[in-house]
Amino acid sequence: MKKINLSDGEWNIMNILWNEAPKTITQLTAELKESKDWSKHTIITMLGRMEAKGAVKYEEGVRAKQYYPIVERVETALEETENFLEKVYAGSLGLMVNTMVEKNTLSKKEIDELYAILKRAEEEAE
Repeated sequence: MKKINLSDGEWNIMNILWNEAPKTITQLTAELKESKDWSKHTIITMLGRMEAKGAVKYEEGVRAKQYYPIVERVETALEETENFLEKVYAGSLGLMVNTMVEKNTLSKKEIDELYAILKRAEEEAE
């Protein structure tokens, strides 16, 4: 799979498309109007960049282009997570978790979730 780096704004569009596709530019503009107040032209520009990156495609609809995601959410999120981990924590998941523990940013619920994830990983490794 080709590596795709999405900007924060592109993530906003991709999340909409992953939740419900296809969407037209008009529909995307309406959905993003309240949270981002982006113009139609901004969204057109972003969709063009995303198409060039291989993240979205469009099909000609009856009245307007219909946009679809062509990358999977899980794979794209994993790639983004790996990039973040490498950039910020030199690839060390342990360092990231340790930093969060030291700064008391983990809630009891999050700690319980981490325990469950680690227990499952340990069982799968056996």
